[in-house]
Parts: sequence; C-alpha cells; structure tokens
Amino acid sequence: MNTKRPACAAPALETPAPAASQTYSYSNLEHSESASTALAEEVALAIAYNGISQAVMLVTPTDLEDFIVGFSLGSGIIQDATDIYDLQLSGSGSAQYAQVTIANRAFWNLKQQRRQLAGTSGCGLCGVEAVEQALPDLQVLPGAPLPPVEWLVGLRERIGAFQPLGQHCGAVHAAVFMNDKGELLLGREDIGRHNALDKLIGGLVRQNIPTAGGLAIVTSRCSLELIQKVLRAGIQTLVSLSSPTGLAVQWARRHNLNLIHLPQKNAPRVYSPTLENQA
Repeated sequence: MNTKRPACAAPALETPAPAASQTYSYSNLEHSESASTALAEEVALAIAYNGISQAVMLVTPTDLEDFIVGFSLGSGIIQDATDIYDLQLSGSGSAQYAQVTIANRAFWNLKQQRRQLAGTSGCGLCGVEAVEQALPDLQVLPGAPLPPVEWLVGLRERIGAFQPLGQHCGAVHAAVFMNDKGELLLGREDIGRHNALDKLIGGLVRQNIPTAGGLAIVTSRCSLELIQKVLRAGIQTLVSLSSPTGLAVQWARRHNLNLIHLPQKNAPRVYSPTLENQA
C-alpha cells in the first residue's frame, strides 16, 4: 500500500454529525422506575464520486474522512490513496454527504464496474450486480513471517485502550493496527465491522503509518469482505478475535495472507498459512 497521504482538502461545507453516543432513557419492563444509558449513534453517509452517487452507508459518526479513504481503497474503487484529489463533507444531523473527486482512471474503472450499494452495518457486499464483483481477482501477497506469539499475549485486554466508544456504550466493533515491533498504534470503531476496518485502513494512509511487518486486528467475525479489504491494503497479517468463515480461510491461503484466530480462552489458531506452507 502506498502510504502517501491523499490530497484531501479540508471539508469547506462540513456540518458536525451527531456525537458518537448519546444518552437515552428507558424503563424496566417489570417496574415503573426510569433510568438512562448511553447508546451508540449511527448516521447515513451518502458517498458520491465525481458527482455520481455510489453508496449510502450506515456508519458511526467518527473519523468519517478515514472511512471514506479506507472504503474507497477496500472496495477497489481506487488503487492508491493518491487517486483521491479532494474530499468534502456536508450534511446535517443523521444525514451526511461526502463528495469525493477521484482520478479519471479510477472513475473510468468505477463506471465499468458500476454497482449501487445500499449499505448496512451488517453486510459488506450489499448490492453487487454479479458474482465476479463479490469474488474479484485480487493480487497474491508476497508472504510474510507469522508474528511472534508474544505479540498476542493479553491482546484482548490491551486493545481496550483503543475502544473508548465500546467501553462506554457497547454495540460497536473495533479494528486496531500493530506495527512491526508489536506496538499497538491506531484503532478505529464503528457499528459496522467492515466500516471499522475501512476507518483503520484510511487512518493508516492519512497518517502515513507504514504497514510492512505489521498486522490488523478485528474484534468481529472474519468473513470474506474483511479478507478482501486487507488484501487490497497490502496488510499481510490479519488477527480476528472471532472465528473466520471457511471462505475467508480459503481466500487467505490462496492469497498468502496470514490469518490468525485468537479465541477467548485458547491458544492462537493459525489458519493460514498451513503447516505444510510454514515448513
């Protein structure tokens, strides 16, 4: 992944989105007492490329610029972050809009593979028009050593520092990046598991953080679209705190991606590479 920061202009028309969480009252089903609790918020974010509407995604209203850059990369709309020339946010309340100007070659490719996405927090491949779009031909990674087991010791507890929203009100997923020294550097949260990973990828790009030798950590189940996003980002190791799907394992092995599941009470499970390929 080219980590050169895209030339994204400051959003001239930006209107603040709602806070990531707000307090709501509730009553007990069996009693009349009233109480209150913090709940995670979500907004509808409409994304247009070169003036053409492409997707409407339900996202947590934090780090929206990171999300747009990561979504553009992870969805294959752009090949490199420098394909983004300008990014402007606008909107009010729960309706937010992003106008993204991309390079002509990227826009041409987008038009050739046109798809309308009706994004939700639970699905990352909604609205694709053909099986070929859901199962694209992606570049095989060169392969990288597995991380030392010490890097994963106590990881579930250590990433808590990168989950302030989750610690406060729950209902969100997290994606965290660990560098080639085993240091946790960056985390992002969102109601959507793929959105959280998009935000992380976008944050790495916009902050010029090298990804070589590092790994991405996701708190959610690991299905195919998460594999595709890290492949496109060039991140060579993915650690999931929940089990991967069979198709995710197949793709990881086929594309030389290190895929590790970190169960809650058991030792890390390396699904890719296989023992034969590690030898």
